[in-house]
Amino acid sequence: MRTLSGLLVAATVALGAQSPVLADDAAVLREAQDRAAIEALMWRYVRALDSLDAEAYASVFTEDGTFGSGNTQRKGRAELEAMVADLRKSRDERAAAGGASPAMYHVIANHQITFTGPNEARYDSYWMTVFGANGPETPVRVAAVGRGVDQLVRVNGQWLIKNRNVAPQ
Repeated sequence: MRTLSGLLVAATVALGAQSPVLADDAAVLREAQDRAAIEALMWRYVRALDSLDAEAYASVFTEDGTFGSGNTQRKGRAELEAMVADLRKSRDERAAAGGASPAMYHVIANHQITFTGPNEARYDSYWMTVFGANGPETPVRVAAVGRGVDQLVRVNGQWLIKNRNVAPQ
């Protein structure tokens, strides 16, 4: 009787392991986890940019990652880090000269994630850059709006930006 029970359990486990339903559940779970990881990646991207944390900004890109905006193209983490460091320097110089240096916020909305491979995704979105909101006396100013098309890749289990294009044709 024990042998028969053991065989039934083993057969059930073996059949269950090959069940398309379980495989589908695993794929759905994996995609949900990937979507959450990509949303977290884009949150880290905007927080690093808005806080002008150059090192954190560069870290959300692949080693050879690119940022493109019209005629401006930056490639590689060193250039990306320098781009944000230059923004911080400009802000600090304005503040030192008595100029305004309002808070900067990047808003990403209406995103759509399309998986183009097991380790690749396309991230389409609309974005807006807003300055101000330093208190009730600071007027809010929309500086720019646009659409973004990003190529994302999974590297060593982590989603990163391969190419961020904020001015696609």
